[in-house]
Amino acid sequence: MSASLKPLTVAEFLAWERSQPARYEFDGIQPMAMTGGSVAHIRVITRLIAALVNRVSTPCEAFGPELKVLTTGRVRYPDASVACGSSDDDSDEIEPTAVFEVTSPSSTLTDRRVKPLEYAAVPGIMVYVILESDRPEATVMRRSAAWEPQTIEGLDSIVRLPEIGIELPLAAIYRR
Repeated sequence: MSASLKPLTVAEFLAWERSQPARYEFDGIQPMAMTGGSVAHIRVITRLIAALVNRVSTPCEAFGPELKVLTTGRVRYPDASVACGSSDDDSDEIEPTAVFEVTSPSSTLTDRRVKPLEYAAVPGIMVYVILESDRPEATVMRRSAAWEPQTIEGLDSIVRLPEIGIELPLAAIYRR
């Protein structure tokens, strides 16, 4: 997209982005190209999605990174999400109950400082899970007054997610 003299609105961004061959997130001002990840990053995402698909049951459904989540004035593509309500099959947007991000060197600050505020502002998102790409560790943030992070680490650990009715062993995501 060419340089713009004024910030885009979410509606302008969505109209523009839906006609692009690549995916872009929207930071509230301008589009940001989605970049590829490392083998380790993609491995964690792939195993995460497989683990979610195998554990989540009706009325919840797991999705990969192809669907948009609209936050307050921004548009994100989480690495995985779980929605526990009806979804429009023709939409490219989702209203998730749980959102998952896998860190990378270029995204870790945004994942840890910006996205928690954005996801906390979406009333339907009950839990936000940040997974490390290089070690078996998850940071879980639940809907509460403080959106307080809890760190869970080690291959023998289990991430309990009653918000979506599952337990997620870190060994299922980080096995080699």
